Amino acid sequence: MHLAYPAVLAALLFCTGLYGVLARRNAILVLMSVELMLNAVNLNLVAFDVWLSRAAEETLHSGQALTLFTIAIAAAEIGIGLAIVLAVHRNRGTSDIDKLRDTAEDHEPDGSGTDTPATGTAAEKAEATA
Repeated sequence: MHLAYPAVLAALLFCTGLYGVLARRNAILVLMSVELMLNAVNLNLVAFDVWLSRAAEETLHSGQALTLFTIAIAAAEIGIGLAIVLAVHRNRGTSDIDKLRDTAEDHEPDGSGTDTPATGTAAEKAEATA
């Protein structure tokens, strides 16, 4: 088999994953697209390892070893990424990337950004109206 077949397939997988990262707004779908990109890299590593092992007398299979490390890193990335997405979804109620903002800042919905001082507690308001 020629090297071009797995390389073209890996390029298509990588482009599909890149489109998913850039176009999707759901955090879960973005993580799935990142996994698709990592699988394209794994396919390239194995394909080039097989291609280079035919030319060399001694085969070290370093591409396949790097693929195992990449799979381990991808598993850790998905575990941490899903934990973050679930924590954000519990706090905010959405996993839409565009709607999420920094949790340390409280932004006004109208975009004015001015902080208005508090006018008082509920007890003070009830006393003023009574």
